[in-house]
Amino acid sequence: MKIALYIALALGMAAAAAQGTSSEPDAALVDAIVRKLESSGALDQATDRAVERYVQRQQEAQRSAQEQRMAQLRELAGKARPVDARDHVRGNRKAQVSVIEYSDYECPFCKRFHATLREVMTRYGDRVNWVWRHYPLAIHEPMAHQDALAAECAAKLGGNNAFWTYSDALFQYTRSDGKGLPENLSLQALAGKTGLDQGKFAECLKSPDMRKAIDNDIAGAEQIGVQATPTTIVRNNATGAVDVIVGAQPLEAVSAQIDRLLGPR
Repeated sequence: MKIALYIALALGMAAAAAQGTSSEPDAALVDAIVRKLESSGALDQATDRAVERYVQRQQEAQRSAQEQRMAQLRELAGKARPVDARDHVRGNRKAQVSVIEYSDYECPFCKRFHATLREVMTRYGDRVNWVWRHYPLAIHEPMAHQDALAAECAAKLGGNNAFWTYSDALFQYTRSDGKGLPENLSLQALAGKTGLDQGKFAECLKSPDMRKAIDNDIAGAEQIGVQATPTTIVRNNATGAVDVIVGAQPLEAVSAQIDRLLGPR
């Protein structure tokens, strides 16, 4: 309605100026113009066009900002730490392409994307590996850090395979958004379900040393501009070429980016 009024006022001022009268439009003249425009439908059409132009400008601004953000992320992604012995790697450590995921066990989108990346591993076999790096978000506390710590303890007690088995179980059972596991299932009990010694696991959870790996992952993520989860770097380990996936993208979108970096067979 404000847009319609502005249009009518502008027309009223133009009419007053044409008549050589005051720059302040006459209220009766404005009212007459509004009624005439309303009856003809011209006012509605002009308002619709103005709203459409405004929406288009907002959408273009958002697209431009997103493109700039992705360009910046791609540039910074090239500076991410290459996969090394510190990483939890699923699949062939010597794979041509690594999918390096910065993730959070309490993130509902990460939970969805976890299933997608499991399909990626089935699809690509030894050509692609999957690397986990912790990025627990403050909005997913109080459990995000605790889940990450528990996964690190699983790795310490059972090795790389135990880390991934425990990670799969965390995503299977978590209620997400910081709520953690169901009330009848503790992190320690989940360790028992995945074949780990619950007593040793409980002791591990108390160790301050276990937080170092998590803190290192968070620092690395922040250095390359990661702000949300899941954020994933797809990296050709031979050429160093990278691409970035932000959010829980569907399998075919992820595969398209992997295929570009793998190149022809």
